[in-house]
Amino acid sequence: MATAAVATTTAAVVALLTAAPSASAATSTFTPVADTYVQDTTPTTNYGTSSLFTVDNSPVRQSFLKFTVGGLTAPVSSAKLRIRVTSTGNSVSGGTWKSMSDTTWSETAVNWNNKPVIDGGTLASLGSVANDQWVEIDVTSVVTGNGTFGFGGSSTNADGAYYDSRESGADAPQLVITTGTSPTPTPTPSTSTSTPPTADPVLVGAGDIADCGTGGDEATANLLDGISGTVMAIGDTAYPNGTASDYTNCYNPTWGRHKARTKPATGNHEYNTSGATGYFNYFGASAGDPTKGYYSFDLGNWHVVALNSNCSVVPCAAGSAQEQWLRNDLAASTKPCTVAYWHHPRYTSGSSHGPTTTVQPLYQALYDNNAEVIVTGHNHDYERFAPMNATGGVDNTRGIRQFVAGMGGTGLNGFGTIQPGSEVRDGTTWGVLKLTLHSNSYDWQFVPQSGKTFTDSGTNSCH
Repeated sequence: MATAAVATTTAAVVALLTAAPSASAATSTFTPVADTYVQDTTPTTNYGTSSLFTVDNSPVRQSFLKFTVGGLTAPVSSAKLRIRVTSTGNSVSGGTWKSMSDTTWSETAVNWNNKPVIDGGTLASLGSVANDQWVEIDVTSVVTGNGTFGFGGSSTNADGAYYDSRESGADAPQLVITTGTSPTPTPTPSTSTSTPPTADPVLVGAGDIADCGTGGDEATANLLDGISGTVMAIGDTAYPNGTASDYTNCYNPTWGRHKARTKPATGNHEYNTSGATGYFNYFGASAGDPTKGYYSFDLGNWHVVALNSNCSVVPCAAGSAQEQWLRNDLAASTKPCTVAYWHHPRYTSGSSHGPTTTVQPLYQALYDNNAEVIVTGHNHDYERFAPMNATGGVDNTRGIRQFVAGMGGTGLNGFGTIQPGSEVRDGTTWGVLKLTLHSNSYDWQFVPQSGKTFTDSGTNSCH
């Protein structure tokens, strides 16, 4: 797309927050009561349930946010609107943001034909914004106390910027208000597009990936282009048979561009080639010992385990070499949090493959050692389970949250019998699962292919 000249930042500070209010200040954070966008080419369509909002000029898109502020008992000394660029939403122009006098619009009813007017003073004309960046706009001139406040965004640039909406969970917009003494020090302005060096590690990926006939692997590889971190390729990485030519022709042109940061796990299609030699030759040392296919590594405060769930080839039973290695590995780990991934899910509601009971001993070993997360594939869909024990029960105290993330690029499938503990499901969207690994907790986010709106996100503490 052609790009126009971009205005410099005016009344806004575009920055990742680098400072906290002083001890004498009181800070309150509010999330939107409504946010949405409208589009000129779809004049009667409402986007109120979308997980994002956007500003663009081709097509023309405008965004609206509304906050209700209450409970303030002291004068406002600072008000900051914080919005987060989506993982694939970077742009040379973050848009022009203004206050709005009309706060009567409805998130579920507004469209291009009935949109409110963005009529207030300019609060910010943003320059470049980067994937996963929090953008901060000073709105102190507008938010002076309790009440309802509206903000609108637009752009004269054809390179659209995309932001996480309130439907995205932990990444929802924020209105951060300080009363009393003004916060010090002032955040350092920055328009850098690089990830801050203090960012928590990210583990991102999916299974069931490269199939030359679908194009889905290109859609998900494009998502990885905008997400830093370690890539987990969770089995059935190159269809149909995991041969050397399947990797050369299907996987390498897409996910292969992230090979240097990929930590794979093997699926059943890899073993359609004897000994999964295509897989082990392609990934080399990153895939572990070819006679085992399981290994571990650390990311920040997290211990990460990649296992081989082809239990007829590399046994998974209690007492097997893999199960005993896993127990010893977990016992030796000094990290407070643990995540594991393998191909065949212990729990799944997918219509193509049922729950895999042969991996139960691996699940049990992780449960016994207080692991947090298991990510699997095999069924070509996305599913999130409640924290579960190894025998089919929901366990909110010690249970492990398991994801099925088989939406990496091959043909998608639906669901059959919905299993106990299943919380969220989608079989229509390619995407990747992004885990942000904090020191004693984690965030999850399903990042959908371009043009799709399904997403899922949340956070949990480590055991």
